[in-house]
Amino acid sequence: MEDGTGFFLGFGIVALVLALVGLVLYIWSIVWVYNDANRRGKPGLIIAILVALFAWPFGLILWMLVRPNHPNRTY
Repeated sequence: MEDGTGFFLGFGIVALVLALVGLVLYIWSIVWVYNDANRRGKPGLIIAILVALFAWPFGLILWMLVRPNHPNRTY
C-alpha cells in the first residue's frame, strides 16, 4: 500500500458508508411523511411520492411547512 491505494480504499469505504446513511435517511423520511400525512387526513401515498420526487430534501421541508397543523384524531 505504498503507492497510495490505501488512502483511496479508505476514501471509498467512507463514501460508501455516507451513501448508505443517506439512503436510510431518505427512505426513513419518505415513510415518516407517508405516516404523517395519513395521520393528518391527507393521502399519504400521494404526498410521499411528491416528496420523494420533488428534490427530496426540499420536498420534505415543503411538506413540513404546508402540512395541516392538527392531525385528525379518529379512535
